[in-house]
Amino acid sequence: MTTALSGNKIAKQIEKKFPEAVIESGAESLLLKGESLLEIAGYLKAAPGLDFDYLNAITAVDYYDYFEVVYQLTSLEHNHSLVIKVRCYNRENPTLPSVVSLWRGADFQEREIYDLLGISFEGHPNLRRIVLWEGFEGHPLRKDFL
Repeated sequence: MTTALSGNKIAKQIEKKFPEAVIESGAESLLLKGESLLEIAGYLKAAPGLDFDYLNAITAVDYYDYFEVVYQLTSLEHNHSLVIKVRCYNRENPTLPSVVSLWRGADFQEREIYDLLGISFEGHPNLRRIVLWEGFEGHPLRKDFL
C-alpha cells in the first residue's frame, strides 16, 4: 500500500518553482492551473524525492460549471502517491495539455475522456474516439447530454 502525500506539503514545493500555479491544496490533493499541468507533471516525475514515475489513472468529472480532470500518480521507488486535479471552465472547447509524453499509460485514458466527455488534450499523438464510433454526435458522460 502506498503512502498518500499531503497536497499541502507538495504545494509548497511546487510554489517555490512555479509561483501561482497551484490554485488550492488540501490534505488529499492539489488543484493546479491547466496551463501549468505539463510543466508541473514533468517536475513531479523528475524531482528527487518525489519521482512520480507511474500514472495510476486519469478520470474526469462534469460539475456543470466546469470539468475536473483527476490524475493519480505513484512513485514506485518511494512508495508514495499523490492526486492532482485540473479544471476546464470552457464547456464549448475544454482543452488541457496531454501528459502522454511523460506517461505512455495516459494514451488510452485521455482518449476515453475525450470520447465520453469531449475534453481535448493538446499534444496527444492520436486523439480520436476509442469507445464510440466515428461520427457519433456528442459526449455521453456530460450532464447535458440528451
